[in-house]
Amino acid sequence: MSSKQRGGSAQADVGPREPDGLENLAVQRRHRVVNGVRLYCLEAGREQDPPVLLLHGFPEDGRAWKHQVAPLVRAGLRVVVPDLRGYHRSEKPPGVAAYRLEELTADVAALIQALGGRADVVGHDWGGIVAWNLAVRWPERVRRLVILNAPHPAAVRRALRMPAQWCRSWYVLFFQLPVLPEILLRRAGPRAFASARPGAYGLEDLQGYQRAWQQPGTATAMIHYYRALLRYGAAPTKTAVVLAPTLLVWGQRDMALVPQLADHLEAWVPDLRVVRLPRASHWVMRDEPLVVTQLLLEHLGE
Repeated sequence: MSSKQRGGSAQADVGPREPDGLENLAVQRRHRVVNGVRLYCLEAGREQDPPVLLLHGFPEDGRAWKHQVAPLVRAGLRVVVPDLRGYHRSEKPPGVAAYRLEELTADVAALIQALGGRADVVGHDWGGIVAWNLAVRWPERVRRLVILNAPHPAAVRRALRMPAQWCRSWYVLFFQLPVLPEILLRRAGPRAFASARPGAYGLEDLQGYQRAWQQPGTATAMIHYYRALLRYGAAPTKTAVVLAPTLLVWGQRDMALVPQLADHLEAWVPDLRVVRLPRASHWVMRDEPLVVTQLLLEHLGE
């Protein structure tokens, strides 16, 4: 595996690379070229087992799933954890247009095709937005879907009429500014996860993330997700029907997303189960790792 990225710089040691409990499991770390970009993937489990993709959100990377990988592998799944384009060890293509939602979604669709054509998909935050869009645009690629604190496209349209959500979404407008958002992200440190429960992120986690954000081009690529969202928009909501059996897990103490975003989705997601976790913040799989892992095992095992 090369230490260089196209469109990026040499990979530095930016913190812990292993999820918990992988010592005696089959693990590969590789770059896969999908949709024209190189995505770093941690792949754990046997190649003949059913694949499940774990998609992280902002401002994390594949390490967001450190508590979930090993239990899913032991349950008989092949777990694939990519760093989404622009993040950490994946390629960082230049320009805002490279981070349009359709490109992010096409990356994951191509990755699933490389894994056999169909997979379970789990997504949090931006990973959840990509997962929703994938299930709408490529329903044949998604067997079962799990979303953690990420709004369905129809809920986003509804949120535009909610003053409370506008107040929580101030950072999306702030991220449209040049340069300053990148400077603040590189310096954010523990403040980025201030709403998480105490102890949800250890010092090693926080230091590893901050070193990743300080890599050349990384902060800009991460913030380009939000710039592209406002410039190019998201998927149309009138056809945003999800056919895959779906579990929506919602941390009720989310400081960025109002809890009403998890309401009244049955018209777009007919096979839907919603689980609300009253003590969890936006960082739901870190705040409630055992609960989230058990929910994943139950839903993906059905």
